[in-house]
Amino acid sequence: MGFLMFKILKASFAAGIVTTDYPDRPMDPCLNYRGRPMIDFQKAEDCMPAAQVCPTAALTVQDKLDTREVVLDYGRCIFCGLCAEASPDGAIRMTSESELAVRDRSHLVSTAYYRLDETGKQQFLKMASANQSAPESEEIVKRELKGKIHRILGRSLQIREVDAGSCNGCEVEITGLNSPVYDAERLGIRFVASPRHADMLLVTGPVTRNMESPLRKAYQATPEPRLVVAVGACGCTGGIFGCNYSSLGGVDQVIPVDVYIPGCPPPPQALLHGILLAVGRLGEKLRH
Repeated sequence: MGFLMFKILKASFAAGIVTTDYPDRPMDPCLNYRGRPMIDFQKAEDCMPAAQVCPTAALTVQDKLDTREVVLDYGRCIFCGLCAEASPDGAIRMTSESELAVRDRSHLVSTAYYRLDETGKQQFLKMASANQSAPESEEIVKRELKGKIHRILGRSLQIREVDAGSCNGCEVEITGLNSPVYDAERLGIRFVASPRHADMLLVTGPVTRNMESPLRKAYQATPEPRLVVAVGACGCTGGIFGCNYSSLGGVDQVIPVDVYIPGCPPPPQALLHGILLAVGRLGEKLRH
């Protein structure tokens, strides 16, 4: 037993420090990691083949007379790569980008408009923003609330994870936050067993009808100022499950959501990005 312990200690000392410096420094993605798809909207000549193979309708095409509307919704995207494979002009490519967390659901949506020529090819017209500017009074309230949350939760955060019906893919990545590599506790982030002890609910999965009531109760039991982070494509929009006889869809169909973390599943650095975004700890170091 003593010899085995010596071997373990020797291997540990040889490995050195494995904990990442994230978020002080960006993390390099692992080899062959698949992040979000990117569309060169101006280069795209025909998005229809890619939209037809999308399993979650994250990419949709709607034609009206000689005009085409193309919508890409990262909240629905599962990063499967089928759209890139089906893109006839190479305008869609897969990237290694995964830090896509946003406070506003509409920020995950991009819309482009085209004119269709006589052969059916797209001629780029414009991009349309899905974001509407909030009234000045609403912006002031948001800034004040953000400042309050940062003052109270900026250095310490207790999280209650709620599985509202996930396949457990997101749970595997959440477990990685407590590994030696990510070591979330170095940032003051801890997972707790009860929502009564939590500052944040980290919710995964499309909300099943059987989990609707428990999720509402967990939200009501969490003391204010409470935060809710929706994890993964399922948490953001219902993902591949959508809305059906047993699923209500995204978390915001049941309780208010402060931050959305897309992905299927989002890796630990994407989860950290979203959690720190929620409590205002990212500053200008990383892209929002």
